[in-house]
Amino acid sequence: MRERFSRGQGLQKRRLGGENIRKGIYILPNLFTSASLFAGFYSIVATLNGDFAHASWAIIVSMFCDGADGRIARMTSSTSRFGVEYDSLSDLVSFGVAPGLLAYQWALRPYGNWGWSAAFLFVVCGALRLARYNVQIDNIESVTFNGLPIPGSAGLVATTVLLYYKFQVTGPTKQLAVLLLIFLLAFLMVSNIKFLSFKELELRRRKPFTALLAIIVLLVLIVNEPQIVLFTLFTIYALHGPVRGIFLRMRRRRNAALPLEEEAGQAQGPTG
Repeated sequence: MRERFSRGQGLQKRRLGGENIRKGIYILPNLFTSASLFAGFYSIVATLNGDFAHASWAIIVSMFCDGADGRIARMTSSTSRFGVEYDSLSDLVSFGVAPGLLAYQWALRPYGNWGWSAAFLFVVCGALRLARYNVQIDNIESVTFNGLPIPGSAGLVATTVLLYYKFQVTGPTKQLAVLLLIFLLAFLMVSNIKFLSFKELELRRRKPFTALLAIIVLLVLIVNEPQIVLFTLFTIYALHGPVRGIFLRMRRRRNAALPLEEEAGQAQGPTG
């Protein structure tokens, strides 16, 4: 029994890349991961206290910290297996549990069992999305994600809450919209739809002048109308995957039909 357990430990070490934790960990990227986890936990506390607006903003802050830790790790060549695992656990809390609880407390409680079941479905699909990403990380393209990333789902939930607060929308319409949104996001996270990752967007390299202008204009819009602009951005990102998939499928069918049309034309020969 002990021998079997030892072999299991050895297999687990090999699966984790053989990283020796005694050699130390990288502080800077993991500090940003901790900040992301802190913001996610604060969002949960704010939700339990009924402060849904602050809970939503905390999820947005957590997203920026989560994006920064990966960027910093790649820029400083401080990526590690420990950081990957820690980041996944932080993401599950900040972008799985926090938005799921926020959606339930804010809009889904009147649906009873359907309400908390929808919130749980969101959380478990987010966990499955993270687990699938971790096991496929060495076998998938770096330019796309397989399924909607869990931060994107959490961001859409948070900005939906903020948008409703801005326009003071209440009643059954809000509750039904959030219920359908939660089911849709859960499906997109575990789907095989490809979403652009923007990982290879190197801001350190030279870019066209219009790119800088576009970023500045976007920042101005976010400062003046953060709820509307952020909701629009997250909605576009959530929809671009299915739309892009349909477009690519139609193009593949059209390209596959072209040789058949050419062969049919050659077989008919010249007319007249």
